[in-house]
Amino acid sequence: MTKSANLGFPRIGAHRELKKALEAYWKGTSDKAALLSTAAELRARHWAVQRAAGIDIIPSNDFSLYDHMLDTAQALGAIPPRFAAIADPLDQYFAMARGTADAPAMEMTKWFDTNYHYIVPEFHAGQRFRLSTSKAIDEFREALHLGISTRPVLVGPVTFLTLGKPKDDDLEPLSLLDAVLPVYAELLAALKAEGAEWVQIDEPILALDLSDAQRQALRHAYTALATPGAPRVMLATYFEGLLDNTELAVALPVAGLHIDLVRAPQQLAPVLKALPLDKTLSIGVIDGRNIWRADLDARLEFVARAWDSVGPDRLEIAPSCSLLHSPVDLDGETLLDPELKSWLAFARQKLEEVVTLTTAMQRGKTAAKPAFEASAAAVASHRASPRIHRAEVKSRSALVAPSDHERGLPFSLRRNLQRARFNLPAYPTTTIGSFPQTAEVREHRAAFKRGDIDAATYDAFLRAETEKAVRIQEHLDIDVLVHGEFERNDMVEYFGEQLDGFAFTRNGWVQSYGSRCVKPPVVYGDISRPTPMTVAWSAYAASLTDRPMKGMLTGPVTILQWSFVRVDQPRSETCRQIALAIRDEVVDLEKAGIGIIQIDEPALREGLPLRRGDWEAYLRWAVDCFRLSAGGVADDTQIHTHMCYAEFNDIMPAIAEMDADVISIETSRSDMELISAFRDFRYPNEIGPGVWDIHSPRVPSRADMESLLRKASEAIPPDQLWVNPDCGLKTRGWPEVEAALAHLVETAKSLRHR
Repeated sequence: MTKSANLGFPRIGAHRELKKALEAYWKGTSDKAALLSTAAELRARHWAVQRAAGIDIIPSNDFSLYDHMLDTAQALGAIPPRFAAIADPLDQYFAMARGTADAPAMEMTKWFDTNYHYIVPEFHAGQRFRLSTSKAIDEFREALHLGISTRPVLVGPVTFLTLGKPKDDDLEPLSLLDAVLPVYAELLAALKAEGAEWVQIDEPILALDLSDAQRQALRHAYTALATPGAPRVMLATYFEGLLDNTELAVALPVAGLHIDLVRAPQQLAPVLKALPLDKTLSIGVIDGRNIWRADLDARLEFVARAWDSVGPDRLEIAPSCSLLHSPVDLDGETLLDPELKSWLAFARQKLEEVVTLTTAMQRGKTAAKPAFEASAAAVASHRASPRIHRAEVKSRSALVAPSDHERGLPFSLRRNLQRARFNLPAYPTTTIGSFPQTAEVREHRAAFKRGDIDAATYDAFLRAETEKAVRIQEHLDIDVLVHGEFERNDMVEYFGEQLDGFAFTRNGWVQSYGSRCVKPPVVYGDISRPTPMTVAWSAYAASLTDRPMKGMLTGPVTILQWSFVRVDQPRSETCRQIALAIRDEVVDLEKAGIGIIQIDEPALREGLPLRRGDWEAYLRWAVDCFRLSAGGVADDTQIHTHMCYAEFNDIMPAIAEMDADVISIETSRSDMELISAFRDFRYPNEIGPGVWDIHSPRVPSRADMESLLRKASEAIPPDQLWVNPDCGLKTRGWPEVEAALAHLVETAKSLRHR
């Protein structure tokens, strides 16, 4: 009988209960018992939600206190030596994620092309692995105690090693495969002994262009793990199609294969053709990464094709990937426009869609008639709604000319004009934009939204906070100041709230990393900027000081990537509309006297397609959209951009083609290793390699910062270098911010004197 399945559920809770419990524990206002109790309550609730929805195959071990790759590293005993002496497993776990006073945190980077950040495993020559935690076993038992038999989820060994980082020269992580496979075998046997009939093993690298070594590693790994003492394996791949990896995937000795038919519907036919007769097929037909309601009639066609090929007993119906990337429950959105709400589905609603399709295949479409009728009505409403399309926006986008992407002079000549205008010293210092969003700032914002304080009172508070930030920066002797962004809730949401074509939820939170959650805007229609968004605050801050004040904007690609984007037109067109709106803001900032403007694009690399064959087309429109947003200013206006937690080597030509006058990047967690991409490429413009990991509650010393900057100056000519933190400072407290920035400025001055 065809079954409904889920690959993973959001961890954070409908009201971010996990975030609150984590941060209370880290602050010392609650203890370990309270944290673990909250985690257990969330797991129990989420299993119950899935069971109540009618899901047949419910996952376990998809919950994490911080990150599933970090869980895997600790479970396999892949503990970096600098954390090995920490005896308590939970303390060690959080130290690996967040660092300590003596040991920097492990690196973070993006999970494939999502805005979720994972902790990068570290590997050393002679690395030994051992089963060090029983988390997967414990959570299987926990669910079983509640009467729910689950399918445990594991990160696959080849994906785990591929996404890790060798810390010794010439170490190839895949050379560690034979060392790690016995630990996987031990874990699988333990799960089988506990009663687990199936285990889901995620190998999303099957969606990538694979080397011969990776292909061989996959064959070797699953041959070694296919033992009589192991549960049956559902091999899960997602985010892209198998394509040239189809024959490899279907030939691996596993009992089942999951494929993503949302991102790659074209792969169904070749997979059906190649799938052996003894394998179960799980088809991901409900979008696990976007919040638009499914067209169930269209989805049913895919399901029926699979049903006709593999039969009812070898078919599972599922979301495309884990629902980690979706908000929890649409029912809580009581203030959302009813028509727009009818077009959406969050995690709970996606489970219902999966069950509806399963019911239709088991008992016929009439058995789920109300759900299909509601889906059809929503599709028709969305297609006909006048709020989606605006002729003037589409006309302006269509009239964009090649010259609109260009600055007047090349960087080599603009640079002289900018240096004459700003007269900055060598190693100029700045920050990435935001300053601490203290409890007082958040309380005032909430009070204003509730109506407890009026606009004048809130405005006066924000002005006072802005002036405080300016005075602190002056006292620290920072060269290029920022206004602090106290009026902003989020770097994307703030802009979306002021642009036409966006809508917002109250509880549409998704996890970005650890306790960090974001609430992506919903792009439902054509986009334009009715009025200036940031000019007043930047101009006010500039009026308080004689030093250069940097205007702070989020770039078009990042706004696109970090939103739930409409699917009824190409993403490139939506991005171009956002770029034109940002261009209007850039021009108005310049008119207000702001001569340095930062347009952040941390998501440029994140948006890169998983297959290299698709890169050129994406990079062409993504770079064009950035250049369009910045192309309307004079040559002596300095354009900055910022990127973080990404690998740059493969896209350096595109980064250079963006033609930002200054780029700041995250480099402290990698010990300045990422700067090598800019060195090897001979990046022509100016660059600020981050010297302070702001995602760790650790104040680096002057010696730490100087060591990083010395490494940077060995790779990049010193006259191209800026000095700045890795990222914005909104999550940090003022004492550590002032201490770290003091070290940063002192380090820059020391290098100037030398």
